[in-house]
Amino acid sequence: MAAMSWKEILLLTGLVVGCYWNSLSCGFAFDDVSAILDNKDLRPSTSLQNLFRNDFWGTPMSEERSHKSYRPFTVLTFRLNYLFSELSAASYHLLNVVLHAVVCVLFLRVCRLFLDKTSSLVAALLFAVHPIHTEAVTGVVGRAELLSSIFLLAAFLAYTKSTASDHSIVWAPIALTVVLVAAATLCKEQGITVVGICCVYEVFVAQGFTLPLLLNTLRQVVQGKDGFPYAVLQTLLKLIVLVISTLLLVVIRVQVIQSQLPVFTRFDNPAAVSPTPTRQLTFNYLLSVNAWLLFNPSELCCDWTMGTIPLVESLLDLRNLATLVFYTFLGLLVYHSLRYRHSSAKTVIMALSLIVLPFIPASNLFFPVGFVVAERVLYVPSMGFCVLVAHGFKIVSHKGHLKKISWLIIGVLLTTHAVKTFNRNWDWESEYTLFTSALKVNKNNAKLWNNVGHALENQNNYAKALQYFLQATRVQPDDIGAHMNVGRTYKNLNKSKEAEEAYLVAKSLMPQVIPGKKYATRVAPNHLNVYINLANLIRANESRLEEADQLYRQAISMRPDFKQAYISRGELLLKMNKLTEARDAYLRALELDPSNADLWYNLAIVNIEMKDPSEALKNFNHALELNPRHKLALFNSALLMQESGEPKFWPEANRRFLIYVEEEPDDANGYFNLGMLAMDANENAAAERWMRKAISLQAGFRSALFNLALLYSQSKREVDALPALDELLRHHPEHIKGLILKGDILMNHKKDTSGAKACFERILHMDPTNVQGKHNLCVVYFEERDLPRAERCLEETLALAPNEEYVRRHLSIVRSKMAAMSAAGQPLTSAGGATISAKEEKQKRVQRGAEEVAEVEEEGRGADAVLKRAGNEKNVRKSSTEGGGVGVDQSESLDSSQSDKQTKVKSTKEIKDIEKKRAAALKRLEEIERILSGD
Repeated sequence: MAAMSWKEILLLTGLVVGCYWNSLSCGFAFDDVSAILDNKDLRPSTSLQNLFRNDFWGTPMSEERSHKSYRPFTVLTFRLNYLFSELSAASYHLLNVVLHAVVCVLFLRVCRLFLDKTSSLVAALLFAVHPIHTEAVTGVVGRAELLSSIFLLAAFLAYTKSTASDHSIVWAPIALTVVLVAAATLCKEQGITVVGICCVYEVFVAQGFTLPLLLNTLRQVVQGKDGFPYAVLQTLLKLIVLVISTLLLVVIRVQVIQSQLPVFTRFDNPAAVSPTPTRQLTFNYLLSVNAWLLFNPSELCCDWTMGTIPLVESLLDLRNLATLVFYTFLGLLVYHSLRYRHSSAKTVIMALSLIVLPFIPASNLFFPVGFVVAERVLYVPSMGFCVLVAHGFKIVSHKGHLKKISWLIIGVLLTTHAVKTFNRNWDWESEYTLFTSALKVNKNNAKLWNNVGHALENQNNYAKALQYFLQATRVQPDDIGAHMNVGRTYKNLNKSKEAEEAYLVAKSLMPQVIPGKKYATRVAPNHLNVYINLANLIRANESRLEEADQLYRQAISMRPDFKQAYISRGELLLKMNKLTEARDAYLRALELDPSNADLWYNLAIVNIEMKDPSEALKNFNHALELNPRHKLALFNSALLMQESGEPKFWPEANRRFLIYVEEEPDDANGYFNLGMLAMDANENAAAERWMRKAISLQAGFRSALFNLALLYSQSKREVDALPALDELLRHHPEHIKGLILKGDILMNHKKDTSGAKACFERILHMDPTNVQGKHNLCVVYFEERDLPRAERCLEETLALAPNEEYVRRHLSIVRSKMAAMSAAGQPLTSAGGATISAKEEKQKRVQRGAEEVAEVEEEGRGADAVLKRAGNEKNVRKSSTEGGGVGVDQSESLDSSQSDKQTKVKSTKEIKDIEKKRAAALKRLEEIERILSGD
């Protein structure tokens, strides 16, 4: 075996980089969304143990919706990517390119076992640039193929060293082979097929058997003519070790999937559910389709499911000729390789083993898989194809008159393949470019129309997305997911009637439940979301809540472990004020998924509605234990602690609000509540800073502006409060409390009675029965020394509030003053009123103080508005994490139109503060009245 040179390694690496550098600008597309963006196993907050409990998509292997694809080593590399760059797609693509270069170098090393130096390099170069690899290299999830191939080739190379120069067994390489086989299998299931490749190598290459010689040897042994030759015994011993190791790995793998095969539908693989002979004819025809993709990768498509390749339903179908040609060519190669002992035969048999054995798990011949054709599964089989091409090149180039032609052909082949690969990478730039490129190749696949629609939907281009979804229903009229997509898009376009009609069509396509038969074995579990989506739509109508609940219960009856149905039903029951049932629904969902932070959060919301803040806080904390940066749990738990009135909770509430604003730096509510916490702690400078930050993010923030003005007023910075009040009243001219506070400041600190008068008159214009505004206007009249008008004003105020003793007493004082002035012959507008007016100002400030208490109670935290907003966000969040399932077709996304009510909790501290202020107000009132009476 010729050694590899650094020049060859650099050549291969440079060629790989040249073909795939543009993949670094691609994003996450197709299966990447489920495997990367939606996979919680990548997050550092998720336990590493979950990688070995869940499938490739982050779904627990025990769940029926799991695809049973167990690839923890591959997910571990995704997690390392996330650790270094989180969700920056470029780093994921870069690692894939590096891994592909590693595979090319290892493949060159393997080729040197069967080919000469030039031919092996040709094979490696062809493998490096073959366009069929773009899905495996540019698609991030193709890393499973790359990693599995590295360990597969390494295992094979290790096994080739298991025979010493004296033909004895060397056990260390065999042990290493077993370890590497296990690693390859933990990257992707087909890695285990390297054991078969090793067996072929041992029998037909290392031991030099041909099929006739092998059969003759076995016949002699059976007939007892000869004992087992020593070489045969050694071979058997090595193969037995490999086979036993393989069986052990298979047993472990079966235990991992809990002896369950994944559930696929006829949409994923139509031939798998077809009758005989359609199933057999179609699956055999697909072998020739895969072979043609290797031979002529001119039309590549990311998805070959559904109606892409029509079923072969008859022996008279002309496509059977392709199957016949394929098997004829394959048979000739097998015959050549097994009958002769020369090096060419050995090269061909190893090439065939690389093509056939790794492809068997994806061939549908022994068990159905979830696809018809998948380009990335041809990654390893293409190695055998490249060996065959290079071997043919070697034979032709040794014929003198064809040497130049053969080099020209190889040069053209490498160039065209490299250009095709480079251009194909651009198709993977985004989901929209990927699926539109697929539609150019195949217009009979409804999933492609659906996925283009999804890409447009993500751009909020609902009108255009609807056209693609409708086309999907025309291409595949019985596609439940397509009708669900139509319904959801109509809903986004605010066409509820059309949306309901589309959902009802999808529901009508659901098969009827057969008693005693598992429902999930007959329909994709995600199709049950049609009940959820339809219920979510009709529950917007208050008169149809019971009908919506019936749909949720119907979905639960079909799948008692349908977690999303419990979640959605819990939200509905909360809306119907059936709090106990809502709590039970969430508890049932938590039994199915105890590690779901959103469920703990929703349960906490129910606890708030049930007036159980301590239990709510406990469940918020559960959510934060599972996801320490759960934004809504951070916000609402901090708000709950803030409103508890317990100073011991304030530091933790402050910490959670700070984390929240790190996660949501543009949400003014977080800064506002930090400001309110600072006000509670008498940290006025911090409170001012946070309030101003909130106002800068949300112009006209009502509560922040008023409380900032109130902060200035309480800090004896009344003049600074005026700009905040002016901005408040510019955005909210009807804000009565702001007008009262502004009027108070204008009169008492700016001595602007006309400005104060205008504020109080605006209040009465909006609400003629406002006692506070009316009384304060009376004070303005008194300040203006117009006692008759002040008297009439107080009489009108008393008529509005006949039970308010302070108004009655003030009216009595004014009348007494007027009588005294009349008896003394003084005009009723004399300057003597100024003294009383000043005292009345104190009285008014008492009233303002009481009003501040009321204002703090009404607006102090802005809790009701903030919690309602958070409730709406909660539903958006929950839909994004629970909607749909793992998989390629996004056609089962759930609607998320509901909102949850929240409960505002008044703290004990607030009540005590109110009582203290009221007591102080009464004490000052008595003092003012004594002064007035004395005067």
